[in-house]
Order: sequence, then C-alpha cells, then structure tokens
Amino acid sequence: MAMDGAQSPEQSQPSIGQNALYFDQFEVGQSWVSPRRTITEADIVMFAGMTGDYNPVHTDEEFARQTPFGTRILHGPAVFAICTGLEFRLGIKEGTAIAFLGMTWDLKAPVKIGDTIHVYQRVESIRPTRNPARGIVNFWVEVRNQNGDVCQEGIHKVMFHAKPQA
Repeated sequence: MAMDGAQSPEQSQPSIGQNALYFDQFEVGQSWVSPRRTITEADIVMFAGMTGDYNPVHTDEEFARQTPFGTRILHGPAVFAICTGLEFRLGIKEGTAIAFLGMTWDLKAPVKIGDTIHVYQRVESIRPTRNPARGIVNFWVEVRNQNGDVCQEGIHKVMFHAKPQA
C-alpha cells in the first residue's frame, strides 16, 4: 500500500487465476469436470450445526434407516454449497467472475456419507449486457456421484468481466 494509505494500481486490480476466463473467452458447449470430493459424517454435522437443520433424515441413523434412503443423507443445500466449491477449484472464475446471479436447481438423488461427488459444468448460453465490460454466462451444472448418477442439476447464472482492452 502507498504511504498515504491509497492503493497502488497493482494492488487495486483483482488477482486473476491462471485458468480464469473472461466473458468473451467463453463459448457455448465448453465443458469442464471438477476434482472429486468424498462426503463425510462431518459434512452433515457441520451443516446441521451451521443451519440449525437437525432433521432426523440427516442426523439420526436409526430414523434414516427406516426411510427410502436407508441411511442418513447430506442436506440438499449442503450438496449445492459443496458444488460451488468444486466449481471454484476449476479456476475458470478466479478473479473474472463478478457475481453469482441466480439458479434453477433440481435435486434428483440423495448424497450419502461415503459418496464421492464431482461437478460437470457446460456453457449453456452467453449474453452480453448493456455494459460492454461485462457479460452473463449460463452454465448447465450437474453434481454426479461415483456411479455417474446425477444427484443435483440446473443452471447457474454468473456475471463476468470482459477481457480488458489492451
């Protein structure tokens, strides 16, 4: 930081990841597969504690055995939250995404302790905004388990910076 407390131009620029893409670098049909992550009991316990959602289908193994799932399952919103982290690990949004604008999202199958999930993501559509310095990318996103089953799916709408003009 400069001595007077103002930021230097280098400090005011966001850090751009090496795999990051600007709005104008996306093409419909591009796709990525994230790293995998195995779901643990700690994921359920931490999400229940953070949200106060102690529904027995998540927190009571004896109760959950009597459900169609046959065991405890991870909270649906927790799966979505983990999905956003797996997407981030792709690096395509690091320093170029401005905002997550919304989603349509469907929960298709349970995610259980011991399941290993990953994200498949594809550019569904791109749209410039009135501001030429940014645009919106709609991603088709699937959370898949170790068997390739789609557990959750939908569209994520994200605003990106356009590539700065030289």
